[in-house]
Amino acid sequence: MKQKNWLRITLPLVLAVLVAACGGKEKKNNSVGKKGQTSPLSVDTSLQSRLKAFSAQPRVKGRFGLYVYDLTADKPVTAVDIDHAQPVASCTKLLSGVAALHKLGAGYTYRTTLYTRGHVEKDTLRGDIMLMAGLDPLLRAEDLTRFTRHLRSMGIRYIDGGCWLNLKLKEKVKAEAHWYPWDLSFSKYGILFKGPDAITKAMKAALAADGIHMKGDCRVGAPMVRPHSNEWKGRFRYLHPVSGVTYFMWKNSSNTKATSLLYTLGNAVRPRNNGSADVLAKAGADYVRTFLRDTLQLHDKGLVVHDGCGLCTYNHLSPHALVAVLTFAYHHKPIYRQLMRNLAIAGVDGTLRGLLSDPRLKGLIHGKTGTLSHPYGISSLAGYCKGADGHDLCFACLNSEMSVLDAHVLQRKLCLTLVGANLKKK
Repeated sequence: MKQKNWLRITLPLVLAVLVAACGGKEKKNNSVGKKGQTSPLSVDTSLQSRLKAFSAQPRVKGRFGLYVYDLTADKPVTAVDIDHAQPVASCTKLLSGVAALHKLGAGYTYRTTLYTRGHVEKDTLRGDIMLMAGLDPLLRAEDLTRFTRHLRSMGIRYIDGGCWLNLKLKEKVKAEAHWYPWDLSFSKYGILFKGPDAITKAMKAALAADGIHMKGDCRVGAPMVRPHSNEWKGRFRYLHPVSGVTYFMWKNSSNTKATSLLYTLGNAVRPRNNGSADVLAKAGADYVRTFLRDTLQLHDKGLVVHDGCGLCTYNHLSPHALVAVLTFAYHHKPIYRQLMRNLAIAGVDGTLRGLLSDPRLKGLIHGKTGTLSHPYGISSLAGYCKGADGHDLCFACLNSEMSVLDAHVLQRKLCLTLVGANLKKK
């Protein structure tokens, strides 16, 4: 009886404690918000005030657009004429590069492979070799010795046949109609973009340098291969990650690497093509425009894209469009990581080493510049930085129809404004 009485007393107490505990937990969850949602984050009002003062300052005559966006709070911080499209020069590389990585994948790898067919008798290959090349912008003429050295390591000193050049691009890369002739040095293109004659010459030189004599000649095309046959054997493969291309394209603003990546994009979009430079360039540019319209949902007819490097002065983007590109990349982490590694860093490297050399900015801005001094001043700057409240920010500042030097002064003041609160905390 005593045991039963004890149970009658203790069980209700235990149940009461459990109910109270559950109720307390529910109350705690409700303080977070409905359905577990946290309260919306706010932007730094101090930064807003500084940017408002910066935008209101007198400046030289010209077109000016500014958009600063808080990526952590997912809210704009300041916006000045953000939908007005302007020429942005090399900031076009941000758009074309992000679009390409979205299509190809941030881990895309260029492959160039050497094949042989036939058999080796003593020091002679009784057959042919084939160079199956993609569109690797980093492959140089001197790199072809990597392939010929492998043949030599197989004991081959003579090739009884010839060399097939299986190329994606079957002609020399072409300048766009609106480029100025002094803007692009064709000598800086990789060997695969200089045309079959240049590749043939480089391949023969590589064979000769390694003491390999070839009886036949180099021929452009894909040799007929019987289905399911093992006629051709892969011997050596040369790999380059796409990050090596975006490094030069973003950090050093390489026009040749940006154009080469556009061709790679064009080939991915339209794999069945005739190897024409015009076809690849058009297919690449078409995809960039599609990316703007369908992926970023930007339908402003003032947004114009003619190339992937920004040399065309008819390329027009708005601060809104560039921030949309940066925001998209931020939410696609493999692309964002590549941007943060390969964008120029203020006072450290690339095009921002000198432009933002102020020690107060060193290492705090990751960005892309765009500069053309003809036919009139065009200067743009877009990128990422960290706010004083720890939030991730992105920004785009566009200037045109003004002196590039004056635009650079504005951009330096903007960056000091962006990181000003951080400096006060030091």
